[in-house]
Amino acid sequence: MRIISEQTIRSLGISPKQCTDWIYESFALKSEAQLPAKISVHPTDTDFFTSMPCLLPESKSNPDIRYFGIKEVHRIEGAVPSLGSDMLLYNAKNGDLLALLDGDWITTMRTGAVAAASSKALRKKDSSRYGMLGLGNTARASLLCILEAEPEKHFDVKLLRYKNQAELFIQRFQNYKNVSFEIVDDVKEIAQSVDVLISCITSANGLIVEDESLFPPGITIIPVHMRGFQNCDTTFDRVFGDDTGHVRNFKFFPQYHDYNEIGEVLAGRDPGRKSENQRIIDYNYGLGLHDTLFASKIYEMTLDKSLPEIPIIKETDKFWV
Repeated sequence: MRIISEQTIRSLGISPKQCTDWIYESFALKSEAQLPAKISVHPTDTDFFTSMPCLLPESKSNPDIRYFGIKEVHRIEGAVPSLGSDMLLYNAKNGDLLALLDGDWITTMRTGAVAAASSKALRKKDSSRYGMLGLGNTARASLLCILEAEPEKHFDVKLLRYKNQAELFIQRFQNYKNVSFEIVDDVKEIAQSVDVLISCITSANGLIVEDESLFPPGITIIPVHMRGFQNCDTTFDRVFGDDTGHVRNFKFFPQYHDYNEIGEVLAGRDPGRKSENQRIIDYNYGLGLHDTLFASKIYEMTLDKSLPEIPIIKETDKFWV
C-alpha cells in the first residue's frame, strides 16, 4: 500500500484546469459507476464522519485494474482544519489495497472544479458578474478553476467582507489578469447585482438572504455546502443536483420545479438554462465519484515516484482459527 501525502499531491503540479477536465470526465462515467449514497454518523450535532464509496467502470487502458475508492470525510468543531478527509484506493479486480491518500487537497479542488463547471454550464449568456460568500479554501479553489478554465474571459467578482478574508483573497489572485474585485459589506447588495452567486459558507444559521425576491431574473446560485438558500427551492425555475440519490431526501425535493442532475447538462443531454430569465439553484452535494477518479489519476501519476509503502501480508491459503 502506497502512502500519498498532501505534499506529494501538491508536488505533482496538477492545474485547476486539469481538475475541471477531470470533473467532466467523471460525470461522463457516472452512469457506468456504482455510487451508493453517503453514510454519515454524528458524534455531536455539528460534527460528522461521512463515508463516500464509489466503484469506477473498468479501465479501457488497463484491463487488469478497476478502481474502487472510499473517502472518509469529517468535520470536528475546533479542529484545524475543521474539515479533513482520507481516502483508500483499491483494485476491485483482486481486492488489493493500492494506496492511502490524504483527501484534503482532492476534496477542495474537486469541489471547486464542480462549482466552476456548474456555473459555466448554468449561467446566462455572457455572464461575468460573480458574487462569492465564504472566502476559505473552497472559494479559492472555485475561482482558480473558473479563471483558468476561461483565461480569455474577464470576471468581475464581488466578495462579502468577513474579517480580513476578502483582502487575503484578493492578494491570492493578484497575478491573475482576467479578474477584478470589489469588497461589499451587505450580502443583499451582492444578491441583487450578480449573475452567479457561489456560497462557500460552511455554517449558516437560517437563511442568508431571507427575501428570495431580491434575487434577480437570470441568477444562478451554487450553495457549495448546501446551506442558507432553502427559500429558493420552491420558487426558482430550475433546480439541479449532482446525484438524485443524495438530494431526494432534502426537505423541499418534492416541490422542486423542473429538476435534473447537473451531469446531464455537462453531457449535453439537458440544455440547463432554458431562458435568460430563469432563476436556477444547483446543489452539488459532493460525489465519491469525483474523489475516486481524482485518486486514481494521482495514484497513476505517482507510480514512478519513490513513496513510503506499507507491506500488507495476507494468507494465501485457507486458514482456520
